[in-house]
Amino acid sequence: MDLNFLTEYYMPVVAAACLIVGYCVKHITWLEKVSNQYIPAVLAALGAVLACMASSSTSLEVMVAGAFSGLASTGLHQTFKNIIQEKREEP
Repeated sequence: MDLNFLTEYYMPVVAAACLIVGYCVKHITWLEKVSNQYIPAVLAALGAVLACMASSSTSLEVMVAGAFSGLASTGLHQTFKNIIQEKREEP
């Protein structure tokens, strides 16, 4: 299955902004009320809004690209987290 078409929907600026916001939501104490299960949904919505702001247009394609980038930031965070934990466990 070829997934190369997803690269045209990836917006690095939106993903970086969502990664920062997701990290803050996860680690700031007064935001602990937000359950971890809602973070991907929040980042997808934020990504859609940020993509519309970044491209200065509102279309379904731009919103999907932003939501995809927001969700990609969640996966990126988990990847970094797993890599760091593996390095700590090795002697």
